[in-house]
Amino acid sequence: MSVLSKTGRLFLTTREISGPLVFVESTGGVGYGELVEVTSPSGRERTGQVIDVSERVTVVQVFEGTSDLDVRTTATRFTGESIKIPVSTDVLGRMFSGSGKPIDGGPPIVPEDYWDIHGMPINPYSRAHPVDFIQTGLSVIDGMNTLVRGQKLPLFSGTGMPHKLVASQIVRQARVRGEEEAFTIVFAAMGITSEEARFFEEDYARMGVLGRVVMFVNLAEDPAIERILTPRVALTAAEYLAFERDMNVLAILIDMTNYCEALREISAARVEIPGRRGYPGYMYTDLASIYERAGRIHGKKGSVTQMPILTMPDDDITHPIPDLTGYITEGQIILDRGMFKMGMYPPINPLPSLSRLMDKGIGQGKTRQDHKQLSDQLYYAYAQGKVLRETALVSGEAALTSVDKLYLKFADGFEKEFIGQGVDENRDIEKTLDTGWELLSILPESEYARIDPDIIKQFHPKYRK
Repeated sequence: MSVLSKTGRLFLTTREISGPLVFVESTGGVGYGELVEVTSPSGRERTGQVIDVSERVTVVQVFEGTSDLDVRTTATRFTGESIKIPVSTDVLGRMFSGSGKPIDGGPPIVPEDYWDIHGMPINPYSRAHPVDFIQTGLSVIDGMNTLVRGQKLPLFSGTGMPHKLVASQIVRQARVRGEEEAFTIVFAAMGITSEEARFFEEDYARMGVLGRVVMFVNLAEDPAIERILTPRVALTAAEYLAFERDMNVLAILIDMTNYCEALREISAARVEIPGRRGYPGYMYTDLASIYERAGRIHGKKGSVTQMPILTMPDDDITHPIPDLTGYITEGQIILDRGMFKMGMYPPINPLPSLSRLMDKGIGQGKTRQDHKQLSDQLYYAYAQGKVLRETALVSGEAALTSVDKLYLKFADGFEKEFIGQGVDENRDIEKTLDTGWELLSILPESEYARIDPDIIKQFHPKYRK
């Protein structure tokens, strides 16, 4: 049975309720992604969207949970609209739930427009290639795995590691070289604890950046299904600020592992054939619909740079979530458990980390002409030092040559002075590159196979004195 209403058609034909899903007898005129209002017997309204339509059944995904819904008395209203949120510069400095409702005690947003949370794909012809170097102040990122404006560069971490501190430091320090304006931060949290949410809020307030931060928070005790909305709502706000208000936006998405767990929950409720480790086969496509919302557009001053953060289950980089994320995004920054146990901060291992757009954002006029060659030489020297460190554990240092021992000395210094730095230490790129040269000077020049002699004579500390 259905009746017409001012907001759409109201149905009292619920067939089944399973987990976060409501199955309604199908009728014509219902579209995929359509906004649905579900009313419980007590009169409480909650929001959902159509995620499947067939000849017999329409499947509705309910974002606030289905705990008190009853098959016989639950009313489902199909609005004929997609899910939209109000957008405005008023969102700056505010905190919202994962579905976009204010939770900071402030007034409702006065909208300048309403935008679909699924966004509009950037036309490939209109997409501008990321080329602007972002200085994070962290040498291991700026010098070895550079972040570029408009890039999507995820942070792979593990349970208990300091990804919160690293993300917070990047938020505080990130700047585009040559521009005074700081990044606007859009922060989306999925399935985090109240303590973690309080950490970020208090840290942003302590840093004095709260006025340029927009927070969307889905807590661990909130409905898991709401986590499907959270990154989409946040990125819609980011796109508005970037492409309508000409702001450079840095979007922090934490924790994408919790998001994928919500995807798996929905898939199980729909009794779908599972893919790898029980995750749905469409998880790659779903993640791509989020990650691909980063970028720059020709003729627009603003940009959206993404830094998704995910905790790898059991520190397993081959797990489906980090594995698929690495395919879609433009590299990865990896926090290393062994380095963390040694007390290093930030415990970022540059060897397995990667920034595929690094070469586009460095060099003469962007950072410095020696950046690329110096980075390549540092990579090689550190990798060689780690190999020799393991050799020395087996055979003893007596088996090493004099040059081998210099590589060991370099590796120790590289970890202590280049990778390691304080939580509040903000290094500019010149300091980072000069530190790299100081460490490289431990080795004889005959080992500099990846650097042109002219570059050596211009930047090596021996020739600059």
